[in-house]
Amino acid sequence: MGDVGKTDPGQVLSHKFPEATYTYTARDVALYALGIGACAGDAVDADELKYVHHENGLEFIQVLPTFAALFSLRSVPKGLNIPGLRFDHKLLLHGQQYIELYKPLPSSATLRSKVGIVGLHDKGKAAILDTEIRSFDEASGEPICMNRVTSFLRGAGGFSKSSQPYSYSGYPPSLVSTVRTPEDQLFSVFEDCTLPSQALRYRLSGDYNPLHSDPMVAKVAGFSRPILHGLCTLGFAVRAIIKSLCRGDTSMIKNIFGRFLLHVYPGETLITEMWNQGTRIIYQTKVKERNQAALSGYVDLHHLASSL
Repeated sequence: MGDVGKTDPGQVLSHKFPEATYTYTARDVALYALGIGACAGDAVDADELKYVHHENGLEFIQVLPTFAALFSLRSVPKGLNIPGLRFDHKLLLHGQQYIELYKPLPSSATLRSKVGIVGLHDKGKAAILDTEIRSFDEASGEPICMNRVTSFLRGAGGFSKSSQPYSYSGYPPSLVSTVRTPEDQLFSVFEDCTLPSQALRYRLSGDYNPLHSDPMVAKVAGFSRPILHGLCTLGFAVRAIIKSLCRGDTSMIKNIFGRFLLHVYPGETLITEMWNQGTRIIYQTKVKERNQAALSGYVDLHHLASSL
């Protein structure tokens, strides 16, 4: 267990991450697509084959927008080992992920990323840390995307007075994402099965946390078996939206937000419910076998598909 009450907010917020570079290829893109279920039910799916195959070669395949979430992982290769921040890394929970896309992702690239801490909040027994990762094309300097990651750090709280809990946000309140599931009728529903080996496939994209592969680690963390990566569930949800509401056009995706609510076991069925609110799609992804919501959020579109 981490040293509860020893987190030093001043030291945490003054930390400077080094710039990071990350090179990916079309093979990485195709492997990621398979990791989030593309073509799993139909190897020649007309909407999804383009993520893993192109008649003129891999360098022309399309990139699913949630691939951008991998940049946040690759940009902090040593994890949240930040001076002044003390917690048990096995107790870290991924709370939220927000992605802004400034252009469609190329099938291969070398990116340069700048990482900064944009939020720190004392929640008593835990702390919430927000990090922001801005990624640029290394050759041109052109901005590609931005990730904002919210981490829930059990054992890192209690470093401020209970009467005045410490809270810092380095971005405007308008950027703080809140989502309410609409009460009106669903616009679309998409059901998809994860594979028993889904987490083992997804981890090949770079997230080797043993929680998703080692039965003993999962048991210590309180799960009956290894669980699916939250970002894998997010990939399933956004892929469902692209297939159901964007007519397979990935370039329609502008922003993505997801709040992780519940673990998913590989092999379970995901039902993504969607509500159309103009160019914003509100969604909720449930685990069918347990009838519980695992993920909620929204996707902003550049424009509506002509069929909507």
